[in-house]
Amino acid sequence: MSEGEERPPSGAGEQEKAGEEPRAADADAWATACAEDLAEERARRRAERGTPPGSAAEELKKLVDAVAEKLSGIQSPLFGAVAGPAAQQVVRQVVEQAKAAVEPVIERNPDVFDHLAAAGNELLAAYRSAVQAQEKRWTTRASDLTDPRERGDDDGGPGQRIDLD
Repeated sequence: MSEGEERPPSGAGEQEKAGEEPRAADADAWATACAEDLAEERARRRAERGTPPGSAAEELKKLVDAVAEKLSGIQSPLFGAVAGPAAQQVVRQVVEQAKAAVEPVIERNPDVFDHLAAAGNELLAAYRSAVQAQEKRWTTRASDLTDPRERGDDDGGPGQRIDLD
């Protein structure tokens, strides 16, 4: 080759034969490797910790099913021997009606429950922050009201009295 001609990069001829651009093949390989690593990591964590909780809608559906199952299985002495089976049937019927009313709402609006769960977490964080701030004010006030000699500070400063005897 003469000085004015440029050489193709190494391996470019092979990639041109395959009909791919060099970077597209690398990106696909990288994406595939990342997806495989992520799947392996998820499987490892699932084996360690069990299955992660589902979405808020799925968890609510599980809760409704569990409550319905418990309520249907209650046998109360309050119902009495005669009214027992009839009362139990009424309870089952009410539970089934409640499930029939709740489940379509959950299925139509699963994102709403995720947003409500996130909002609940934010409210909990705000409450926790407020409580910690109030506790800090209480403990600061209590230490300010304590007699400096009881704390070991004769002058009320941050120094500490050392007994040399």
